[in-house]
Amino acid sequence: MDLGLTGKRALVLASSRGLGLGVATKLVEEGAHVLLTGRDAARLAAAAADLTARGPGRADYALVDLAAPEAVAALAAEAEAKLGGVDILVNNSGGPAPGPVSASTPEAWRSGFGAMVEPIVALTNLLLPGMRARGWGRVLTLASSGVEQPIPNLGLSNGLRSALAGWSKTLAAEVAADGVTVNMLLPGRIHTDRVDELDAAAAKRAGKTPEEIATASRATIPAGRYGRVEEFAAVAAFLCGVPASYVTGSKLRCDGGMIRGL
Repeated sequence: MDLGLTGKRALVLASSRGLGLGVATKLVEEGAHVLLTGRDAARLAAAAADLTARGPGRADYALVDLAAPEAVAALAAEAEAKLGGVDILVNNSGGPAPGPVSASTPEAWRSGFGAMVEPIVALTNLLLPGMRARGWGRVLTLASSGVEQPIPNLGLSNGLRSALAGWSKTLAAEVAADGVTVNMLLPGRIHTDRVDELDAAAAKRAGKTPEEIATASRATIPAGRYGRVEEFAAVAAFLCGVPASYVTGSKLRCDGGMIRGL
C-alpha cells in the first residue's frame, strides 16, 4: 500500500531510541523527511545519518529537552527551518518513575504534567495553523495501554496519558474539517528498553528475576509474546498516511490482544 508519505515533513518527538525511533524509521522508509528529537546529541546524529543512508526519505535532528523553558517555541522554529514546515507531528514522551499512586505527591504530578502533557499541547498548538492552512495534517500521540486499562504501579503515567486522551479527542473534532486528523496509538508490551526497565523494577519488588517477570507478562498476552517495534511503527505510519484520512478522534491499540475490554 502506498501511504502517500513521499515528501511529507514529520517531526517525531523522543525519537533517539525506542518507539519514537521506530516510527521515525518507518516514516523515512516511506519517503518522508523526518526531524528526530531528543537529549542525546551523539545518539541523534548517528540515527539521522543511518536513516538518511537507508532512505528513500531522509532525517535531520534537533537537540531538545521539552521540559526546559522556551524549548517548545525553539523546537517549532527549528522544525520550520529544517523541514520547511510540519505536515506530521508524532507526539511522544518518556514515562514517569513507577510507584504506587497512593504515594504520589503533588510535586510529582506537577513535574509529570510539565514534562508529558504541557509541552505536547503547546507544540501541537504552534504547528496546527500551518497544517490547517495547507488543508492536510496528522497529529499522532503515542501513549500507553494504561489509558484504557490502568497499569498497576504506573499511576502517574495512567493519569497523565489519560489527560492527553481527553485533549486528543476534543482537538480531533475541532480540526477535522480542515483535513487534519488527530489520533492516539496505544502500545501494549512492545519490546523496548522502557519495557525492560519496568520488568526489572517489577522483578525487584517481587524478589524474582526479570526473565521470570517477562515470562509471566507474556502469558497474559493472547499473542503469547511482546510486540516488535517494527509492528508498532507500521501502524503509526498508516495513521500518518493518506489512506487513513477518515480516521480521526480514535485510540488504536497495538497490544497483541492484551487489553480485554471492548
